[in-house]
Amino acid sequence: MKFNRIVLMVLDSAGIGEMPDADAWGDKGADTLGHILESRKVNLPNLQKLGLGNIRPLKDLPALEVLHGNYGKCTLKSNGKDTTTGHWEMAGIILKKAFPTFPEGFPPRIIDEFTAKAKLPGVLANVPASGTEIIKEFGEEHLKTGKPIVYTSADSVFQIAAHEEIIPIERLYEICHIAREILDGEDKVGRVIARPFVGETAETFKRTENRHDYAVPPPPDNLLPLLKENGLDVVCIGKIASIYDSMGVTEDLTAKNNDQAIDQTINALNAESRGLIFSNLVDFDMLYGHRRDTEGYAKALEHFDNRLPEILGAMRDDDLFIITADHGNDPTKEGSDHTREYAPLLVYGKSARANADLGTRRSLADIGQTIAENFGLKLTDGESFLDEI
Repeated sequence: MKFNRIVLMVLDSAGIGEMPDADAWGDKGADTLGHILESRKVNLPNLQKLGLGNIRPLKDLPALEVLHGNYGKCTLKSNGKDTTTGHWEMAGIILKKAFPTFPEGFPPRIIDEFTAKAKLPGVLANVPASGTEIIKEFGEEHLKTGKPIVYTSADSVFQIAAHEEIIPIERLYEICHIAREILDGEDKVGRVIARPFVGETAETFKRTENRHDYAVPPPPDNLLPLLKENGLDVVCIGKIASIYDSMGVTEDLTAKNNDQAIDQTINALNAESRGLIFSNLVDFDMLYGHRRDTEGYAKALEHFDNRLPEILGAMRDDDLFIITADHGNDPTKEGSDHTREYAPLLVYGKSARANADLGTRRSLADIGQTIAENFGLKLTDGESFLDEI
């Protein structure tokens, strides 16, 4: 064991350029970080020192000769471009078949069973849509009828939006759980998501932070249970635990936004543990990527960069810090969905090597294999880069 703890932080959706098969996914030309940095000068000095500008040319972020970290990028080897697919691959799970999507909305066989078992008067919408736009369009009707708003996207999700005063949180979670049980077999979507909101009119409706994800349980032979079964800690922050259906999780720290996830990561570093600290910064994707808010995304990146020294300062000499992404979500592209892109890879440790070009990794599973090897373990998929750092 070289490192006592490894922090894996996912900048949700921060892709670094189209993959070779992007055109097949309708994502030709996608470049989340590249296009954001082209929109204006984005000040990211701390990420630059870790090697972000060395991965590939990025506007106003030149490569440095002397770095604090190591750099590369990861291919998404799995068939997909969503949260579950990317995070599972980090843990060593390569999906050959993508989760099902419903570009025309969910068929009657699903909706009829859902409304019957959940004892609902019906549903509204049942179309692919942006979460913020769908509540503007159907929110007032929802207030009058009590029918939940069901919608999806190009990703494999069954999302249920409801006003917290019309369908209380616990009831919303209950009907999401029912949907999760129904969506099986050929209909087994990656996630069912509760999307509560508040407000009185279409102009004032606002989603709350009481979102909850119900993921498909991952195959058991992945990084998280492997670590737990071998007496190691698996501290999950933000939506990480829900992505793995809490499998292998030893501690789940609540974080509803980027700042809370950073705070909880620092809290975890200040606590005693040995193993993995795994966090997700959801705002990049949820607030800026899907909403096609390039300036908001740029400001969020700068804010993260400003807080990065706090995370590095909390690290001990035998800690390792890995930054990556799960997919892209280029805010400059049409639509509102994820984009098929490479994930950046930045690796830093006070006792680790620096300046290593880790190249283009064949899979995000290389991250999981590196973590496993550090603790004397092995995953089925992935090639470790531990010796290179």
